[in-house]
Amino acid sequence: MTVGRSRTLFASMLAVAFAASLGASFADEWHTTSSLIGPSKYGENFQRYDYVNPDAPKGGTFNSVVVGTFDSFNPYIVQGAAAAGFAEFGGGLLYDTLMDQATDEGSVSHPLIAEAYKYPSDYSSATYRLDPRAKWHDGQPITADDVIWSFRVLKANSPMYSRYFENVIEAVAVSDSEVEFHFNQKGNRELPKILGDLVVLPKHWWEGTDASGKKRDITRPTLEPPLGSAAYKIASFKPGSEIVWQRVPDYWGAKLPVKIGRENFDTQRFTYILDDNAAWQAFTKGGLQDIKPENSSRRWATAYNFPAVTAGDVVKKEFKTTSPEPMQAFMLNQRRPLFQDRLVRAALTYPFDFETMNRTLFYNSNTRTQSYFQGTELASSGLPQGKELEILEKYRDKLPPELFTQEFKLPIYDSPQAERKNLKTAVDLFAKAGWVIKGGKMVNAKTGEPFKFEVLGAADTDQVISSPWIANLRKIGVDATLRIIDPTQYINRRNNFDYDVIIGQLGQSESPGNEQRDFWSSKAADTPGSRNYSGIKNPMVDALVDRIIFATDRDDLVAATHALDRVLLWNFYVVPQYYRAVVWLAYWNKFGMPEKQPSYRGADIDSWWVDTAKEKALAAKYKGVN
Repeated sequence: MTVGRSRTLFASMLAVAFAASLGASFADEWHTTSSLIGPSKYGENFQRYDYVNPDAPKGGTFNSVVVGTFDSFNPYIVQGAAAAGFAEFGGGLLYDTLMDQATDEGSVSHPLIAEAYKYPSDYSSATYRLDPRAKWHDGQPITADDVIWSFRVLKANSPMYSRYFENVIEAVAVSDSEVEFHFNQKGNRELPKILGDLVVLPKHWWEGTDASGKKRDITRPTLEPPLGSAAYKIASFKPGSEIVWQRVPDYWGAKLPVKIGRENFDTQRFTYILDDNAAWQAFTKGGLQDIKPENSSRRWATAYNFPAVTAGDVVKKEFKTTSPEPMQAFMLNQRRPLFQDRLVRAALTYPFDFETMNRTLFYNSNTRTQSYFQGTELASSGLPQGKELEILEKYRDKLPPELFTQEFKLPIYDSPQAERKNLKTAVDLFAKAGWVIKGGKMVNAKTGEPFKFEVLGAADTDQVISSPWIANLRKIGVDATLRIIDPTQYINRRNNFDYDVIIGQLGQSESPGNEQRDFWSSKAADTPGSRNYSGIKNPMVDALVDRIIFATDRDDLVAATHALDRVLLWNFYVVPQYYRAVVWLAYWNKFGMPEKQPSYRGADIDSWWVDTAKEKALAAKYKGVN
C-alpha cells in the first residue's frame, strides 16, 4: 500500500490475529472500514476523526507558492507538468477516490465514493458499493460506469496505477451501484483493500467535447478545467503562474465522516515562483504563502529571525510523526553502464560523510537512513534468520555472499582517521571493479576512460546535499559534477530516466504490497514515469516483490520484506542519506487548529481553519497579507 509504524509486540500480535481472521469472518461481508494490519481504532462505526474540530468555521483563503511552472490539468499521464492541487496518485483537490486513506492510522481507509466493500476468502476479486449520494459538480450521479471507465484508462495510461493494479484484469458492473474487480491470481491479500485508492473520473465529461467542439483526450495534457467531484474546483488560473481553487458549496461529501471538520478554506491559491530563494522571500514578506513546510535545517535554525517572527506573527512549530520514514538517497541510474557493477555502486557509498554534514550543515537534526523501510518492524537488521533466512536461502547462489555473514552497515565518519579509511575502502572497491587512479583521475584500467557522472537537481537544497559528497569523490579522482535545472525540465528528465544520478525519495507504509512493483520491478525499469529510479532489473528482486504481494499472513509479509530490504541494501542501488522524524512548519498566525494533530501524519492542514480576526489584524499590520 502506498504511503506507519508498528513498534510493539502487542501491535504485532494483534495484526497477526486480525489477519488470520480475515479469510473467515471478514470475507464476503460488507465492511465500511478497511485495514491491512489490525482493526481501526474506530471500528466499523467511524463517525469522524477524533482530533478534528467538528464545528471548525468555513471561509478564508489559504495561500501557497510553488517553485516552477505548470502546463496541464491531467496528472495521470507522463507528459506535462500538472498544476498544484492535482495529484499523480489519488484525487487531489478535484476528484474523490472510492475510499479515503486515514490521516491518523496506517493502512486504514474509510468510505468516500464507495460506502462499503467486500471480497471472497480466496482474494480472487473485490466488490465496491457506491454511495447513492455521490455526484459530480454538474449534478450527475457518479456511476459504476464511471468507476469501470476510470479503472481502464488509469491502468492504460498511468505507470503508477498500472503497477499498483497489475493483478486486476477487469472491472464489471454488478448493478448500477456495485462494481466487481476480478484478479488474475488468488492470494493477493492487499489488493481488495487498495482498490479503494482508485480515483474516479467523469466518463461523460472526458468523452465529451470542449467549447470549440473538439473531442477531449484523457491521454493528452489539457488546460481546460476538468469536471470534478471533490470539495474544490478550479475558479481561475493563469497558465504557468497561478491556479485558484474554490470550495464547492454544495459538495456532496461534505458531511461524510472523513470530511467533518476538514477542508475548511473557501479558497486555495497557488502562485508559481521561479526558485526556492524567491519562494522564501515571498514567505517572509507575507501574502503569497501562509504555511511553509521547512526542509532546510540551516534555515530552520538560523533564518527565522525576521520581524514577523519576532513579533509573533509567524509561528514555528514542530510536529512529531510516527509514520514510516522515506528512503531519501542518491539514486544511481543503472541504465547507464557506469553504474551496472555492484562494486562500483558500493564504492560510491563510502565517500558520503553523513556525520560531518549533520554536524556542520544540519545542526544534528537528522538521522542516517539504514533501511528502505526505516521506522517500521519491516526494516531488516542483524543477520537473516528464521523465515527470512529460509526465503533467502532459495537465492543464495545469486546473492552477495556478505548478505548471509555480515550485518549491513553504512560507513561512519566519527574520527579524523575515518575519512582516510573510508576513502581508501572506496578506492579498493573501485580497483576490484577495474578502475584505478592515474594522474589524480579515476580511470578504467583497460580503456583509460575517466569515471565521470553528473548529479541532476532542481533546487538549492540539492546543492547543499550533493556538494560534500562530490568534494570527497574528487579526492579519489572521480569527476562528479552537479547540474541544477528548472523543475519542469527536471520532472520530464526524471520521468524519462534521462540522468546519471538524482536525489529521490521513496515512501513506504506499514503494509507494503503492490506498489513495490513500481519501485523495483524489471518491468517498471523500462516504463517512463515509474519510480524505479535506479533502473533495477534483478530477477531475485522481482521474486521477492511477488513474495511480499502474495504473503500469506503478517509474519510472512514481515519476513519477505526483511529479505527484500536486505537484498536492496547489499546491492547498493542507492547511496542512502538521512531522515528527520518530525515535520517542521512555519506559518503566518492567521489559523485556528485542533488542539492535537494526528501523530501518524504529523500535521493535517486540512483540519485547520482561517481565524478571521487574526487574518484581519495581520492584513492591517502587513500590507498584502490576507
